[in-house]
Amino acid sequence: MKILSSKEFYSNDFFRVTEDLAVDPGGFKIKRAIVHHRGSAVMMAVDDRRRVLMVRQFRLPARQSMWELPAGKVDEGETPLSAAKRELREETGYTARRWQKLVSYYASPGFLSEKMNIFLATGLRAGPSDPMDDERIECRWFTRRELEEGILKGKIIDGKTMAGLLAWKLRRADK
Repeated sequence: MKILSSKEFYSNDFFRVTEDLAVDPGGFKIKRAIVHHRGSAVMMAVDDRRRVLMVRQFRLPARQSMWELPAGKVDEGETPLSAAKRELREETGYTARRWQKLVSYYASPGFLSEKMNIFLATGLRAGPSDPMDDERIECRWFTRRELEEGILKGKIIDGKTMAGLLAWKLRRADK
């Protein structure tokens, strides 16, 4: 695909919105509004008892509080892993001695460029959290079974949490 034109309609610290026109080598044209995002780091913090640390916060677009894996955007100049380490400490107070990439995926590639990068964090150490001024975060440990039941019963409805749990289970099945 070759981009023929791109017009910016909105921009802020988190994302920007453009309307792009592209054409493929065969002449097929496509026009789309695109939300451009630098990407996100998602942390699946697992303790020695194999429990997963989840956060609960109000999500304005969803109009509800949700249990989910902690996550945050990758800032300019950061790698997804450095963002994961920073966000885990900020949101939960935990740091991890070991990090492993589980999976990366696009949450909604039809209109959103955001790439989600999920990392397994182990060897955890508790410390003080430092959430952003607009964040009210509650933390809680969940067993794998509680997560699975929460997903099946529609109580955990966050996509990155579902993707993280699946990737974690698949990696464990490989061993």
